[in-house]
Amino acid sequence: MVPPANILFLLLLPVAAAQMTPGSCSGCGPLSLPLLAGLVAADAIVSLLIVVVVFVCARLRSRPPQEDDKIYINMPCRG
Repeated sequence: MVPPANILFLLLLPVAAAQMTPGSCSGCGPLSLPLLAGLVAADAIVSLLIVVVVFVCARLRSRPPQEDDKIYINMPCRG
């Protein structure tokens, strides 16, 4: 379910877009090739970092717990 504030934002978005006049953005021309390449490279690095963090966290959770020397009574699987 979408929170009420987000619904209001989504409803008002077309109204705000209609208020914009074409060409009102000064200096919003096409990006230069080095800047575009830098943005793509930065996006790839951040995406790779997110994948690595998720992989490491998932791997740490899947490890079996360390065995200890305690004797557990009424727990057949623990000793």
